[in-house]
Amino acid sequence: MTVSRRSFVGGVAAALGYLKVGSEVDLLAQQTRGQAAARPVMDDYDQIAHLSSNENCWGPPESVLKAMNQSFKYAMRYGGYPGGDAVAEIAKLHGLKRENILLTAGSGEVLDVVGTTYLLDGKKVLGVEPTYSSVYQHATSIKSQAIKLPLMKDYRQSIPAFIKAANDHQSEIGLVYLCNPNNPTGVIVTKDEVKQLLDGIPKGMPVLIDEAYHHFVDDPKYATSIPYVIEGRPVIIARTFSKIAALAAMRIGYAVAPAEMIQKMQPFAMNSVNVAARFGAVAALKDTQGQADIKKRTIALRKKTQADLEAYGYETIPSETNFFMVSIGREIQPVIQEFAQKKVAVGRPFPPMTKHMRVSIGTEDEMARFVTAFKEIFPAKTRTTAGG
Repeated sequence: MTVSRRSFVGGVAAALGYLKVGSEVDLLAQQTRGQAAARPVMDDYDQIAHLSSNENCWGPPESVLKAMNQSFKYAMRYGGYPGGDAVAEIAKLHGLKRENILLTAGSGEVLDVVGTTYLLDGKKVLGVEPTYSSVYQHATSIKSQAIKLPLMKDYRQSIPAFIKAANDHQSEIGLVYLCNPNNPTGVIVTKDEVKQLLDGIPKGMPVLIDEAYHHFVDDPKYATSIPYVIEGRPVIIARTFSKIAALAAMRIGYAVAPAEMIQKMQPFAMNSVNVAARFGAVAALKDTQGQADIKKRTIALRKKTQADLEAYGYETIPSETNFFMVSIGREIQPVIQEFAQKKVAVGRPFPPMTKHMRVSIGTEDEMARFVTAFKEIFPAKTRTTAGG
């Protein structure tokens, strides 16, 4: 059996009974949500250079599409079907047991579940700003708060500041959050710094380490923190299939943690990852060569684009992810609209870095379109004015 992206999408549409994805769907969305304008029709959507959400622009490989297509024969079942055992494959990959894995609808659910589990009774989350703010938003939604530390001048996360705050506010803190590499800066926390953090904070304090962009890192000073789980430290690792595996719309991720922490988190999880996502994840875990190719292409395009902007006079932050930030010298919000008019979507504001723009890595054509749009929107800077 062979399957293409087109036949896969067609199979999904037929299975769900949606034979049209154009103006009728948009009209329904407009009517039900009361919006002034409908979402773009599919053709308009596909014309946009999507550089705003750190997605894998090349999409899932054929092996993953084939696995998901085959899963639809179980679409009528709640579970118990053969195959698609993502938990077993993830546990095998990391040298852990099933009880160390919590399968979730994307890593975003991991962040929410961990927050609900460890931020009850007014406990606070300790982290930096800017970072991926989902944990902070969830804390607010459950009547909790965050203690936010500033980044250092080189955009790194200050481990001594983490340790001091964790010890000074020990009774208040329910959770430490570390995004590594950090989103939106793309900057890593080294393996030595992670050890320094875990050894320096109060014993038993839970630490959530978000490794959504782990697969893109080249720096040898970085390492995954999963070995701390194997040691039994109170560490929770969040991973996702939304980035290098290109399954963002399928909504599948997972947490890795000591069994007692997983057991404590389990009641707050939805336990509703769909069959296609499960089959796709299993196939994706086996596609190590495909992911290596995506990493190579992504890094090459990131370096080229950053070099183009640097040559044009605009400083960028060294990144170890599938995105980077560029200093634009003006507030980002109106700039987002200027790029949108040129059919290029770029990242949202990340306070307090509101004069920086986050740019995801797209295809060769998309990055060329971005650079062209950038030069139409911003004037060239000489080296003497680049810092202004």
